[in-house]
Amino acid sequence: MCYWKQWRKPRTRIGNLLRLGTPRQHAFSTGLSRKGYWRLSRTMATHTGMTNEWLAQQGLLSIRDLWMKVQGYDKKPVKLSSS
Repeated sequence: MCYWKQWRKPRTRIGNLLRLGTPRQHAFSTGLSRKGYWRLSRTMATHTGMTNEWLAQQGLLSIRDLWMKVQGYDKKPVKLSSS
């Protein structure tokens, strides 16, 4: 959402979505849409362009990963020896 708010103009939105690998038709329909950024965050164009890997490269933290780390899910499972 924060990137969508920064990309104010439709030309910028379409260009950035195309650079991120979104199909041309989806980039144009989403970039020209007058819907709000919260609603557009659930479209196929934003999901194919702004992947979790890309967001991590941009420096954004995953709330899910932080929660799992706090809960202790990031540790490798311990194998019990059969004796």
